[in-house]
Amino acid sequence: MTYRELYRQLMAGMKEAGVPDARFDASCLLEDIGGLPFAQRTRYWGEYVPEPIRFEVERAAAQRMAGRPLQYILGSWDFLALTLRVGEGVLIPRPETELLCEIGAAFIRNSSRPHPQVFDLCAGSGCVGLGICTLVKEAQVTAVELSEAACYYLRYNVANHPDCNVDIVQADILTDSLSIPGMAELIVCNPPYIRTADLDGLQAEVQHEPRIALDGDEDGLKFYRGLTKHWVKRLVDGGMMAVEIGEDQGDDVSRLFVEAGLSDVRVYKDASGLDRVVTGILCP
Repeated sequence: MTYRELYRQLMAGMKEAGVPDARFDASCLLEDIGGLPFAQRTRYWGEYVPEPIRFEVERAAAQRMAGRPLQYILGSWDFLALTLRVGEGVLIPRPETELLCEIGAAFIRNSSRPHPQVFDLCAGSGCVGLGICTLVKEAQVTAVELSEAACYYLRYNVANHPDCNVDIVQADILTDSLSIPGMAELIVCNPPYIRTADLDGLQAEVQHEPRIALDGDEDGLKFYRGLTKHWVKRLVDGGMMAVEIGEDQGDDVSRLFVEAGLSDVRVYKDASGLDRVVTGILCP
């Protein structure tokens, strides 16, 4: 079987299985597992695929057709300028979360403090805290994550990016805030925010991700209430809290921010025009 034939086979199988972007996924599998660089693939279309490589690619494609996320199959995923290790037990970094990093980084870049302190809560893979560090080299991040499975990937990713100043604390942000010392110029969080009743209706790929990273309780707002109750007081005067939200949660989260005493509360839209980030400032 040639590379062209294998590519067509992969794409046809994944289309039939309902994979949303079969062309993209087939290209990724050929490149990352099949060793065929995307930019040079037509050069090798007519060459025969070695049997061991074909077997590995077809095995990976079968997993994708069964609904396993492409990111878990590949074992890593790009986020901003980072390549992060991911797998079962950790939330997959998504492009819309880059907006949270960019807003947070822009805020502390304008801070007068030489080494701005950042709390990255519900840190997961570390994409937010590490992402901010790539945008603001002086940032000093404390990444807080409860799940041991997610902490495995968090530790790996932090160790793999030694230029980023990130300390890891394994703790529950809803109950352990007092055990984490210090104050912060910026608190960022991409918490679980999906309503419990909506979890079973999520896409097959999302069903593979850890429920603990998705379930925001009955109304999806459990963690936002916890953030405003326990963590606003950990901001320095003039500090900012920034959170990712579901597309229909802008008004509810903004209200919680205002009730907690935050000012200049804003809702930012992502590249698709959906509400995605809410920010608020703790004024003196």
